[in-house]
Amino acid sequence: MKKFFSLLLALSMALSLTACGGSTDTGDTTTDDTADDTATETAAEPVELYVFAAASMQESLDQVIEAYKAVAPEVTVVATYDSSGTLKTQIQEGADCDVFISAAPKQMNQLDAEGGEENTEGLDLVDSATRLDLLENKVTLAVPEGNPKGIESFDQLAELLASGDVFLAMGNSDVPVGQYTQKIFTYYGLDEETLASSGVLTYGSNVKEVTTQVSEGTVDCGVIYATDAFSAGLTVVDEATAEMCGQVIYPAAVMKNSANPDAAKAFLDFLSTDEAMACFEAVGFSSMA
Repeated sequence: MKKFFSLLLALSMALSLTACGGSTDTGDTTTDDTADDTATETAAEPVELYVFAAASMQESLDQVIEAYKAVAPEVTVVATYDSSGTLKTQIQEGADCDVFISAAPKQMNQLDAEGGEENTEGLDLVDSATRLDLLENKVTLAVPEGNPKGIESFDQLAELLASGDVFLAMGNSDVPVGQYTQKIFTYYGLDEETLASSGVLTYGSNVKEVTTQVSEGTVDCGVIYATDAFSAGLTVVDEATAEMCGQVIYPAAVMKNSANPDAAKAFLDFLSTDEAMACFEAVGFSSMA
């Protein structure tokens, strides 16, 4: 009988040890679950990014932003589109901006301490290490539906402007597309002030306004980007060469005052991916990254 109780006691102790072992395993599982919960809580905190981009990018960049939701669902990209000169001024005056994409190097250089001679105000608002030349566009001569004036080229436009026989829409002097148009005038030996006083020019505060004037037929033609002509379904009769107005380069960079520099850099990196470039190239941009 004593042996029986001894065996029974030994068996009870063994079962108790096994139960402790089970408790230890359960404890490990609980620890793992807690770690998983902590990781989930810290993995994807919501981020809001403010992107300032040239008006000519609106259609294509909206598509890129939509595609980025699948890559970084925790990031909300808030885009503001306007002329690069207007956006530059807003950034300079303290507007919240994480990423800036300009339609010309000039406006980026004005904000960049490494912008050379164009950094006339000594501004240091660009994270120069992130800056890249993202896209190239083309300056084109677009006409309304039916091309009532029968305009065929920049050469012909120069003659018609000189004779006062055409009404042209162009961008303001602080807008990149307007600055490219001014270079075309210089190439042809045309004086903008003389043309303006003769009533053959009308202006837009950004390229979208110029495009609208052409689309509505309130002018005979307009100097706009190839991408805007494509998006508006306008007929392009000629394309300016680099000799006429230089390359149309769109630089992009993260701003030094970005509240979320890592997220901003990740979004900037995404703009150079094949997926993003497909959206840009679909409307006429070319990759430079």
